[in-house]
Amino acid sequence: MTRQNHKIITILFFAFIASLCSAELLQRFTLQNGSTPYLSQQPMSISLDGNVKQNELEELAVYEVREDSKIPLRSQVYQDSPDRIWFIPSQSIAANEKLSLELHAASQITSHTPVTVQKDEQTFTLVWDDQKILSYYHALHPVPEGVDPVFRRSGFLHPLYSPAGHVFTQIQPPDHYHHYGIWNPWTRTNIEGQQVDFWNIGEKQGTVRFAKLLSTVSGPVFGSLQVQQEHVQFLPDGSERVAINEIWDLRASPFSIASGAWIVDLTCTLSNVLSVPIELEQYRYGGGLGFRATEEWNKDNCKVLTSEGKTRNEADGTRARWCDVRGAFDGPEDTSGILFLSHTANREHPEPMRVWPENIVENGGMFFEFCPIRLNGWTLQPDQDYILRYRMIVYDGTLEPETMERLWKNYTQPPVITSGD
Repeated sequence: MTRQNHKIITILFFAFIASLCSAELLQRFTLQNGSTPYLSQQPMSISLDGNVKQNELEELAVYEVREDSKIPLRSQVYQDSPDRIWFIPSQSIAANEKLSLELHAASQITSHTPVTVQKDEQTFTLVWDDQKILSYYHALHPVPEGVDPVFRRSGFLHPLYSPAGHVFTQIQPPDHYHHYGIWNPWTRTNIEGQQVDFWNIGEKQGTVRFAKLLSTVSGPVFGSLQVQQEHVQFLPDGSERVAINEIWDLRASPFSIASGAWIVDLTCTLSNVLSVPIELEQYRYGGGLGFRATEEWNKDNCKVLTSEGKTRNEADGTRARWCDVRGAFDGPEDTSGILFLSHTANREHPEPMRVWPENIVENGGMFFEFCPIRLNGWTLQPDQDYILRYRMIVYDGTLEPETMERLWKNYTQPPVITSGD
């Protein structure tokens, strides 16, 4: 039994104990699943829609009603507009299954191990049960000795860990000093006739920076981090200006699949802050979700599979709903991977991809990207928000293609929850 599965069993035990405590019923809901079984331990939410007083928000819990028992679920209120309560179902939900849920003002909140946010001088790190999930760099990362300081930047994810502690990401590889773990700047950008490259920062046309922390949340369902990043244009006269504001909403939860996993959700909201349109020209790199894999992966131990059945040397330039990138670490049997899921609401979905075939760099290193401008350019108009949503299932072991497709459907077509019996 893995450490993560042991923890989940412990959580369910304490949930049972908590069920003996009294709690006031506030509202009933019905959950109706669709035609795809919903795998357990994935977060879902209910809109509170102003029905709960502000001072009651921290004392709420969702209960699952099965036959004559009421099971208190791992629950967490997220204060938003409108406020929502997030919870974890007690078990997988069958295709077309209907469940009864209740919202309670709990007199005693069940104790669960939370996902927390830890800050130091360089990073914000999401942690569960002393296991690091990922770090976000808010500080300007220095460059290796002898490298042009223009390659310094902030606003990226590194390291991203598997539950077993394997590190998936690398930054500043000698073949591409501008690669930074998981990141998403735009490449061939046209602003008032001037070319601006926020990706290849060695061109000295622009960069991306962490601007400010908006919020952090620690809780039993997920830990979250919301930050603002700025896409900065370098002007011909030596000055600079912010062209695009970007909000990253990053969330992570433990997940009992394969040999242990994390669910990592990333929502990116782009806003053109200028008074003129910004043209994101069609190109094979840019925006979306970019991933430079660990230097331990190469052409011999790293594999790719897309939702359309494409492998590593076939996937580049094609479209996909999801893409699995996995590789070996301490031996061929010690595999871990990331299943990248694109949301149906994203521009150009199913999304085109940039996937390095085996011969791009000398050692067969791996780069993956969902690239919404791969096939068609995109215009960002002033004073409009543009949203891209992605989920990463970060796992140890292996996943079967059928499970990958089910996880994508669970992400994009979750059960419907309505008020009342």
